[in-house]
Amino acid sequence: MDLALLRQLTTGEGWGLLQSLPPYDETSALPLQQRLRAAGFDPDLVAAALNQSRLRARAMDKFGEFARGMVLTSDGLEQATRLGVAAQHAQRFRAAGIHTVHDLGCGIGADAMAMAGLDLRVRAIDVDEVTAAMAAVNLRHWPDSTARHGAVESFRPPAGEGARGVGAWLDPARRTPGVADAAGRTRRVFALAEISPSWETVQSIAAALPATGAKLSPGFPHAAVPAGVEAQWTSWDGDVVECALWWGPLVRTAGRTAAVLRSGAPSVVVTEAEGDDTPSLVNLAQVGAWLYEPDRAVLRAGLVSALTAATGGSELDSGVGYVTADQSVEVPYARRYAVVEAMPFNVKALRGWLRDHGFDRLTIKKRGVSVDADLLRRQLRLPPRGTSEAVVVLTRVRSNQVALIVRPA
Repeated sequence: MDLALLRQLTTGEGWGLLQSLPPYDETSALPLQQRLRAAGFDPDLVAAALNQSRLRARAMDKFGEFARGMVLTSDGLEQATRLGVAAQHAQRFRAAGIHTVHDLGCGIGADAMAMAGLDLRVRAIDVDEVTAAMAAVNLRHWPDSTARHGAVESFRPPAGEGARGVGAWLDPARRTPGVADAAGRTRRVFALAEISPSWETVQSIAAALPATGAKLSPGFPHAAVPAGVEAQWTSWDGDVVECALWWGPLVRTAGRTAAVLRSGAPSVVVTEAEGDDTPSLVNLAQVGAWLYEPDRAVLRAGLVSALTAATGGSELDSGVGYVTADQSVEVPYARRYAVVEAMPFNVKALRGWLRDHGFDRLTIKKRGVSVDADLLRRQLRLPPRGTSEAVVVLTRVRSNQVALIVRPA
């Protein structure tokens, strides 16, 4: 979509058309398109409106009812911060006494909307002119906040008294423009050196304007966390969505932290201070009665030691994440399983055990091993369409592959 078509879509007849569309249904999209064109609507406008309707339907998962009034791009939606996570960002700025946030690289404006919704004044820019215009449309309900076309590299942070109560938020692009996959999505980049604006630019803005936050990839390397900065890995309903870095007054706990967010549940934050130095198991015989699987944000943040401290247990092997303990403890950032059996991993032995105990369905969880789960299912030759299900965890103890049969608590 170019700027002219966006303006046509978001004003007058175009906006009325977009807002009047029924809930998106792929099976009826083509007939609807034909009817609208037959009614005299411009074909390009009809195509743009139906595309927005399709994107809004996809956006409901991230933005809820707000999606019905937004304009979007496919890449912008994919990279945009989920509303519940964006609200956490906004609350951090507000709690630190910030009144104005420069959203540098705002995309379609997800974080800007959350900040404006908490009465923060937002000054947003994006290097793509159409994306910036979309963000401006999405911010229309908050007249004190703006979005415009601009490059992050041209931003000049306020200084002295002008910086009081002012912060910056960056969401560097992690995609390669013009390089798309088979589904039409632009290629992701994972190396810190490939983000735009650059990691050096992010750090220079943070040095000039202390109240700075930046949304980076969940793969952000632990060794790259600057001194005194908080790096918080965040999960939403079990999926790790970001690593956000916080400087200056926005720091709550310096170092690595994990935020576990779930729909309809209180958020949980795990810090390095909660960990211990419990060693990993020595052998399979030390596996306890319970197995704990930490939330992925805790894993990404390297905070499994907090789980061993909370349960009085030990990690099965360094880096695998699974923790075993003799006691049953409710841990809000981990799933608990009762251990039914623990054995060295051997296909024939596992097949025999499952059949002897009447299991004919299987859920396979694995970490730290290179086992092909689909191949293993075929090798186990379990009867089809069974009703008795086992959960098998394939992992390591002392570098040796093991199989744990567990039951969810």
